[in-house]
Amino acid sequence: MRAIVGSGLLDVTDLPDPVPAPGEVIVDVAAAGVNRADILQAAGKYPPPPGASDVLGLEVSGTVSAIGDGVSGWSIGDEVCALLAGGGYAERVAVPAPQLMPVPRGVDVASAAALPEVACTVMSNVVLTAHLGPGELFLVHGGSSGIGTHAVQLAHALGARVAVTARNQAKLDTCRELGADIGIDYTAERFDDVIAAEGGADVILDIIGAKYLQQNVRALNTGGRLVIIGMQGGIKAELNIAALMSKRAAVIGTTLRARPVTGPGSKAMIVAETVARTWPLIESGHVRPIIDSVFDLADASAAHARLDSGDAVGKVLLTVS
Repeated sequence: MRAIVGSGLLDVTDLPDPVPAPGEVIVDVAAAGVNRADILQAAGKYPPPPGASDVLGLEVSGTVSAIGDGVSGWSIGDEVCALLAGGGYAERVAVPAPQLMPVPRGVDVASAAALPEVACTVMSNVVLTAHLGPGELFLVHGGSSGIGTHAVQLAHALGARVAVTARNQAKLDTCRELGADIGIDYTAERFDDVIAAEGGADVILDIIGAKYLQQNVRALNTGGRLVIIGMQGGIKAELNIAALMSKRAAVIGTTLRARPVTGPGSKAMIVAETVARTWPLIESGHVRPIIDSVFDLADASAAHARLDSGDAVGKVLLTVS
């Protein structure tokens, strides 16, 4: 099969077809999502977890073509999408069965590749960890990103007030069309001033990390929850513990890729909750995949450049033909 292995040049190479181990299925890939983790891995800065494939790609959509021992509930020919620890930039991939999801009704199989990472990330962090509720103010940094565009829609569907940061008016306009109530151009104004004037954020989803820590804490409401899922702005910052304590607030850091397949806090649990809670919102039209651009697998370098440019609105996908 054709695949792209990181790190190094994003050249297509030939690898043996995967064979399903017990508890796994083989998916013939229609499309794969491109994520910042793939860019980092290709640059040699983010190795896959122990035991994971060296092939890039953390999410795919496609068709089940083989089923390993001990797997039930899936049949050959099923259209699926899947959360991966690696292996998605390929014609075929072996997937632990608990990480499979059906393609939601109303979504074509290729577009479904835009869903697993964003849907599972937002569900695990915003709903299962931060417990965002109706009427609360939710701030998502990078509102026009793949995660951001999904988070805006889900939070709006849950009845929250939604604020976003983005770097220009066009991106903010897109976020408003998806359900954002407050748009903040971070190149022209301080988001913590805007959010503080609104009474403070109950939940903040942050992809920046160190650079935004002090402003995020200032922006929190009493009892607020800051969930950090990225480190684009660095890994070390000074935390004003007194300010955090005075607000009875929480700072939480999480990851998704290295979680175990099954057990407490596992990918299986997150996938199941995502299908149960988010898929009905997709099928009813309240949430939809937002796709910026689509490239062929052989053009992975161009796809990475598009995502790394910061110009993308929504997800960048690779199709496998």
